[in-house]
Amino acid sequence: MAANATKDCSLESTATVYAEIAYEDPYVQPLILSALSKHIPQSSYTLIKDSSELPSSSTPHLQILPYESIDFTSLLSRSSTLLANAYIIRKALIRKHYLSTTVSNWITKHPNSVLKKHVKPSVEFEVDYAEFLDDALVEAWELKESWARNEEKEREEREWWILKPGMSERGQGIRLFSSEEELTEIFEEWEEDEDDEDEDEDARSDTGGEQTNGSGGGNGIITSQLRHFIAQPYIHPPLLLPHPTNSLPTKFHIRTYVLCVGALKVYVYKPMLALFAAKPYLPPWEASNTEDALRAHLTNTCLQESGDREGSVGLFWELSDNLPSTSATTADCSEIGSWKEQIYAQIKDITAETFEAAARGMMVHFQPLPNAFEVFGLDFMVARGEEGELVTYLLEVNAFPDFRQTGDELKGLVGGLWEDVVGVGVLPFFGLGGMEKGTERLERVLDVDLGRR
Repeated sequence: MAANATKDCSLESTATVYAEIAYEDPYVQPLILSALSKHIPQSSYTLIKDSSELPSSSTPHLQILPYESIDFTSLLSRSSTLLANAYIIRKALIRKHYLSTTVSNWITKHPNSVLKKHVKPSVEFEVDYAEFLDDALVEAWELKESWARNEEKEREEREWWILKPGMSERGQGIRLFSSEEELTEIFEEWEEDEDDEDEDEDARSDTGGEQTNGSGGGNGIITSQLRHFIAQPYIHPPLLLPHPTNSLPTKFHIRTYVLCVGALKVYVYKPMLALFAAKPYLPPWEASNTEDALRAHLTNTCLQESGDREGSVGLFWELSDNLPSTSATTADCSEIGSWKEQIYAQIKDITAETFEAAARGMMVHFQPLPNAFEVFGLDFMVARGEEGELVTYLLEVNAFPDFRQTGDELKGLVGGLWEDVVGVGVLPFFGLGGMEKGTERLERVLDVDLGRR
């Protein structure tokens, strides 16, 4: 892991910054406050509860708040004095079906883009209820052609797909399928679960009992509330590594934190996480869509029970330098150098191209502001290419990532991130020095001028 290269910056301005810091996450809040105190002398900033404590509308003002609490009206009118920790519009990145369109449009215009190799193509569709699934898939040619090819094949020879609700979070609603019948069964199962929950809520209501929120819980989903879905070819074979607790071959993904500043600089935080599935890997044809079986495929630790999380989150750079060579999904990388450096280089290229694609190709749905910054969590999966090379795939982009999944033991990674966020994203805006070119930990991968002042 790169050493901490951040350092305190001397003030270049005597103006006091009024800092409204209320992240509403007890895990992150003290880390943000600590990062501020490290970079800015306490005499040069004042903590406030809300904007009513500002001396005037021209006072330098920093907001680090939940998205819903940010004063976006003031953010648009005070471009030189108010800095906030989120962009208003970024659906082109954080909604799976929008991200699919972002990548597809960009590849069409730029056929040599790295995204062509590092993002699985998606089939998008909208459906409210299972009975309308046929109509929703009228133009899903890729799916229908795949199903036709699968008809005469055994399960282990089929092309497999992964279904993802376009607006779900924390891995909810993800399912595997290889035929139209299997996809239909998924939607029918969700409707049955929804009907059962409605009956349970009615019973509780009749007896004065507590009602649930009807969210389906666990790994469920309600199709009538989330209409947008994407289907992607299942990444197979994924790179498998020994689980830290039992050494069994296990699927994992990489969580990378990315900082966007203004309009538009993009930075990748080199300290990354490796998040392991709760169970040893099984190929999709040997697994079912039950919640227990899916735990071999889903690497999102938010879905794991407390007993499964031990050892599930580790530091990417502390993974073994040598890959196992005992299965078809793993191989020794001694002849091609450090596999982790290769993956990191790919992650930087994919990140830069993804954000440029959103900024230049989906301007309606991604609108960076000059007086905003935002931290995103990007998830990547590693697999073997057709020639045996390691290929990194972008899975999704998350706004306001759940830092708590890092755990107490690795809290220093998140603390270091926020130190660099303040140094790179906050200090320069208020004329307090800073490190716009990045740090040893936070590397700038994209710097484009979108003409927004």
